[in-house]
Amino acid sequence: MHPVEELRGRMDELAALMDEYRLGEAELRGEDWKVLFRRNPSVPPSAEQADGQAAASHHEPAAIELQKGTPVSSPMSGIFYSSPSPSTPPFAREGDSVEAGQVVGLIEAMKVFNEITAPVSGVVLRMVAQNGQLVQPGEPLLFIG
Repeated sequence: MHPVEELRGRMDELAALMDEYRLGEAELRGEDWKVLFRRNPSVPPSAEQADGQAAASHHEPAAIELQKGTPVSSPMSGIFYSSPSPSTPPFAREGDSVEAGQVVGLIEAMKVFNEITAPVSGVVLRMVAQNGQLVQPGEPLLFIG
């Protein structure tokens, strides 16, 4: 099979998995490349047409972009929190320096708060998850570069 056709097949499979598990983001990685799929926020994952068929844009990834840095991905389903309480500052913001092992967020699952730590030292390039957002396993929460 031609490499482009193989990649296209993998991308189609990933888009189908995003639909099945109602993921907002997913990514494919190769040895020296990465493709990030992100749903168009104007089309919620549960949007259905009146006849029960999924909207056409629902089946296609809305955006494909290359991301720089190391993703910090959610290890589980739950609610992401950027700070330990509403009255305290976030663990990390875009532009902040973080050390490997530093807490960068919390995920609440089954009334248990799980610390999310930075896998590498660096600067927070981009915060993806919003405070109070439901996240799924493998979804990037932020990128460190």
